[in-house]
Amino acid sequence: MLKLYGFSVSNYYNMVKLALLEKGLLFEEVPFYAGQTPEALAISPRGKVPALGVKQGFINETSVILEYIEQTQEGPSLLPADPFQRAQVLALCREIELYIELPARACFAEAFFGMPVPEAIKEKSKAELLLGIGSLGRHGKFAPYVAGESFTIADLYFMYSVNLACGVGEKLFGLDLLAELPKAKALLERLHAMPNAQKVAADREAAMPAFMAMIAAKK
Repeated sequence: MLKLYGFSVSNYYNMVKLALLEKGLLFEEVPFYAGQTPEALAISPRGKVPALGVKQGFINETSVILEYIEQTQEGPSLLPADPFQRAQVLALCREIELYIELPARACFAEAFFGMPVPEAIKEKSKAELLLGIGSLGRHGKFAPYVAGESFTIADLYFMYSVNLACGVGEKLFGLDLLAELPKAKALLERLHAMPNAQKVAADREAAMPAFMAMIAAKK
């Protein structure tokens, strides 16, 4: 059986978890907060989550895990068979990760955990976020899903990265990042209303108190 290592507050963990659920696969969740201990690094070379345990060993990096699942497991396809369409989906994933997730992540400490971030970093993140959202508006189809007619891994990145970026935009900059993308905003709401997404959200809420206590202990 596949084993998913990580914790339910991680957005990248939840991308993989929802993919497994949507494909109807059996898997075991293994609590794993990562870190730099020898035990953690034996599972994830950089000490990050998630990791996927398979018969041969461990697979790390969310994008690689998702492609591995697609290539080796049964269930509804989350990537198009057509090479060009597949490339479009994968490009959208990278664009969301690099141009929206990463700028937003630089401000997570202040937006979600009450730890101040330097103004210079916030201003840089704000500018990059706006550029990233602009890119998403040009490349995303939202017809009705991010990449077109089918639910793909681009929707996983959209669900679990763009929603956090929107939180940063609202909390720190008073911005509605999707204000000019009404189809994207409507899609985000529909995706999070999916039954499996609601299960993922419920697990996240249940894990949040322990996670916040761990963060507080590190301050």
